[in-house]
Amino acid sequence: MRLQHFTKRYKAPGQVASAARHHAWLTEHARPLRLPALTVFRPTSLTYEWIDGRPARAEDLLTLAALLGDAHGAAWATDLRPASLNTPHRFQDGTAFGDYIGPRDIALRRRWEQGYLPNRSALHAMLGLLEKTAEGPTAFYKDSNPRNFIITEAGDIYTVDTDDLTLAPMGYDLAKLIATLVLTYGPLPASAIDGALLAYNEAAERHHAGLGTTDRRRLDDFLALHAVLTAPYIGRHGYLDIWVPQPRPRGSA
Repeated sequence: MRLQHFTKRYKAPGQVASAARHHAWLTEHARPLRLPALTVFRPTSLTYEWIDGRPARAEDLLTLAALLGDAHGAAWATDLRPASLNTPHRFQDGTAFGDYIGPRDIALRRRWEQGYLPNRSALHAMLGLLEKTAEGPTAFYKDSNPRNFIITEAGDIYTVDTDDLTLAPMGYDLAKLIATLVLTYGPLPASAIDGALLAYNEAAERHHAGLGTTDRRRLDDFLALHAVLTAPYIGRHGYLDIWVPQPRPRGSA
């Protein structure tokens, strides 16, 4: 059988080098994730092994949540234990991937300029929420939306589109997965979200007892941030014209 490939093209050589570095870093430090092999490196393109499968669906949430928790726990144990959420994470060659607050501060201000936040008070509230969530053990963020997971007929899960990594708190990327599953397939029952959070925490905690501490209130804070950050894509790129899950009232169980 002839092996198929997929070639992704970039505007600049620096983007190629960055994408290749992130692929190598995940391969080494987030080994629970299975990535397509990077087969050819050219000045303006990368060629990967082609994976035949389907994107993730809502019914895959529990499995994917456990996979993310395992990957985040492994990365913390092998490389991110000393990392700070507010400092870019440096590779041995001196290059880095982004910190947690900086890129999202810029993005939230842009959403206000674009009209996705009603006023400056709303912007300041979201910036305050961003600051509030910048605590706890450090994980990585790789934009876990359904299209970035390919599930083969045999049930193997591959993670794709790993060009851009940033640091993020534990649970932040799980919230992105939940938010984008809702935007793609419609609302999820609360029990499915709670079950995914439990699976994520249990998987992360296998690497260290302090990693499985994301609770539902914190997950809701992450969902609120993602609601604003993903607002420009609602009704586009395969996303439905709906909003992500709303946080529970503070007094609820």
